Amino acid sequence: MRQGRKISVYGITHDDAGRLLLVRGSAESNFPGRWNLPGGGIEHAESPTDALIREFGEETGLSIRVGALADVRSDLVRNEARDRLIHFDRIVYDVEVTGGQLRNEVDGSTDGVRWFAPEDVSGAPPMPWLARFLGDPTAPEVDAAAAALAVPQSRDPNAVRFQRFSAYGVVRDPSGRLLLTRVSAGYPGAGHWHLPGGGTDFGESARDALVREIREETGQQAVVGPLLDVVDMHNPNAYGPERRPLDWHTVRAIFDVEVPHPTEPSVQEVGGSTDRVAWFTIAEAAQLNLNRLTLTILADHVR
Repeated sequence: MRQGRKISVYGITHDDAGRLLLVRGSAESNFPGRWNLPGGGIEHAESPTDALIREFGEETGLSIRVGALADVRSDLVRNEARDRLIHFDRIVYDVEVTGGQLRNEVDGSTDGVRWFAPEDVSGAPPMPWLARFLGDPTAPEVDAAAAALAVPQSRDPNAVRFQRFSAYGVVRDPSGRLLLTRVSAGYPGAGHWHLPGGGTDFGESARDALVREIREETGQQAVVGPLLDVVDMHNPNAYGPERRPLDWHTVRAIFDVEVPHPTEPSVQEVGGSTDRVAWFTIAEAAQLNLNRLTLTILADHVR
C-alpha cells in the first residue's frame, strides 16, 4: 500500500443560531459523503492562514477572518479504493465569516456545504478525526487498521521541493529555566541555538513526536502542554547535509512544555543535527546566538 503525507488547515465557525458549518466530501475525496470542516491542503510555500482563506473560499464561497488557533491533530486515512495510506497533520483555527455567498464547490474535493445544529452533526456523518475533535466519546482515537499498516518513512534525499510538519517546544523546568539546543555544523542555521523538537514521523502525532524529539536530543522526559502557535518558513535555497540546495517549506506547531524532573541534559544522538544542549535562565538565553524562530517565539510567549 502506497503511503503519503499531507498538511491541512481547517476553519471552525458557527452562525448566530450556534450551527456549525461543514462541507461534504465528493467522489474525488478520501471519504466521499463524509462531512468535514471547510479547509484543505497547504500548498508549497503557502502559510497556513493564507491556505485556509483560499480553501474556505473555494469550498463555501465565503470570505473569512482567521482567529485563534484551536488545535493541531494528526491521523491516518486509509483509502482502499486507491490503495493509499495518508498521514494527515491538521491545523484548526477559529474563523469568522466576513462576506460572500454560501454555495457548493464544483469539480473539487467537496460537493456540498451546510450549517448543522450541534445535535445533528453525529448523524451527518462527520469525518472520524472531526468526530474526535468535537468530543464524540464513541469515536476511536486511532484507526487501528490503518495504524497497523503504517511504515515509518524517511525524507527522500532526491527531492528538490520538500514540505515538512514539525513540533517544537518552549521547554521549561520548575524554576523557569529554558532548555535549548544548538544546531550542528553542516546543517541550516549551524551554530544557532534552537527550540527542542523536530519533524513528525509517519503515523505520529505532533505531541508524541515532541516528547520523542526532546528525549532524543536532550535526554529529558517532557510533558507537553498547550499549543502556543503555528508558524511556517519557506527557504527556496536551504543547504544542509544533502550538499545541494533544497526548496524547503516547513510548518511548525509550537507547544508549551515542562520537564518536571530536570537532569543535566546531553545530546543522545551523536552526529545528528544537534551538537549541544543546555538549560538557561531567560536572561542567559537572551545573550545567545538564537535563530529566528526561537527569537520570535520567546519574544511572543516567554515573559
